Amino acid sequence: MSAAARRALLALAVTGVGAWVLAPIVLIALASFTTRSQLYAWPRGVIPNPWSVETLRFFLQAQGVLQATWHSLVVAGLTIALAILIGAPAGYALSRFRFAGREAFRLAILGTKMFPATILAVPLAVSFIHWGLYDTLLGVAFVHTALALPFAIIITTSVFVGVPFELEEAAMTLGCGRLQAFLRVALPIALPGLAAAAIFTFVLSWNEVFAATILTLRTRTLPALVMNAVGSAGAPADFRFAAGFFMIVPALIIIMVIRRYLLTLWGVTVR
Repeated sequence: MSAAARRALLALAVTGVGAWVLAPIVLIALASFTTRSQLYAWPRGVIPNPWSVETLRFFLQAQGVLQATWHSLVVAGLTIALAILIGAPAGYALSRFRFAGREAFRLAILGTKMFPATILAVPLAVSFIHWGLYDTLLGVAFVHTALALPFAIIITTSVFVGVPFELEEAAMTLGCGRLQAFLRVALPIALPGLAAAAIFTFVLSWNEVFAATILTLRTRTLPALVMNAVGSAGAPADFRFAAGFFMIVPALIIIMVIRRYLLTLWGVTVR
């Protein structure tokens, strides 16, 4: 097969995967800018005519949506902070130190993802009631941190492996301690990898619905509120489309904001 044919096949494959990923997002976005009457009309065109924010306004004015959005942002922020504060040192330790049981510990980290959250629902709820964390944003953030930590540790481990230890040694010969060398040399170089871990953590926390539904009543996050509305009240189609679009936008904004770190990630990890 010629080089031109391989490039054409690669371009075709990339286009197909991109279309597969983007098509639902584009369709949801178009539906969220379609009037309610058009959504229920048949046949209905794909492109809104006219464009309208009626559907989004209906969703945003629904009871509890803005408050639940704020709850989701607070929980996601706490989850990112906790996951990075715990995951970055753990990833650094796994990448720099050799100790007995190191590989077993790494497998054990991933092994925690083997347990479905459903079997932990009742023990978590009972424990959180005893600890005073039930129906609190901090309690939900703790659960989301536990869910995100395995991947955060694995990502940061691979990033710190790509950071030359010679740079830290040079800093230590110039008067830095081990902690100072980590904070001033290794950590700034690893920022792209930490950005990738932060994106994954935010998306996981923003979309997580099971723990937020089980552990909250009055302080529901946005996914928990939407699932409760769709499941119990049979929310109309315009509410569902607007909710889907509104939940996609923050993740896209976060990715766009820190994309410059992601573009340099490969230059850090493959050296």
